[in-house]
Amino acid sequence: MKAEFLKAKHAEGLGFDAYIATDPNRSANWQSKREAVSLEDSQRAYLGGLIRRMPVICLSGIWCGDCAIQCPMIAAIADASPLIDLVFLDRDEHADLSNEVRIAGGNRVPTVIWLSEEFEFVHLLGDRTLSRYRRMAATQIGPSCPLPSFTPPADENVAVLAEWIAEFERVQLILRLSPRLRKLHGD
Repeated sequence: MKAEFLKAKHAEGLGFDAYIATDPNRSANWQSKREAVSLEDSQRAYLGGLIRRMPVICLSGIWCGDCAIQCPMIAAIADASPLIDLVFLDRDEHADLSNEVRIAGGNRVPTVIWLSEEFEFVHLLGDRTLSRYRRMAATQIGPSCPLPSFTPPADENVAVLAEWIAEFERVQLILRLSPRLRKLHGD
């Protein structure tokens, strides 16, 4: 994907409040989940101390249950850092981008695309974190496919939030250690 394409897509995106307002019938559910997200002080301090700007695109669907749980978490993460420039795009309305980031042959949601400050592609994570997939596998696949020493967390949302923060950290480290960006910023 070319940076110009990603920059244009990012510019078309909406902030969290504007995005959920596109479907008034579902916005209250998303808003209540956003209000329930609670970052730990250490998470808030880490995110507040980020150095590199990160434009982020979240392909989503207001109708999607996984999105209604995870997108408010992603929004809370972005709210904790002035350097995270998060926008939301409806997957179906932006099929040109969604088709570029298909996962296992499908247009998954939410799909988060992290970019450099120059809108170069950096990282992608689609539809669920590892904790969520482990929980689903434990309940849907059952004992016929034992999971490696996994006990689902008492509060799955805490684990999912921590995993999303870890992905933001991964991207920040990629950006901080990029020889090109280090040269550009003199660090």
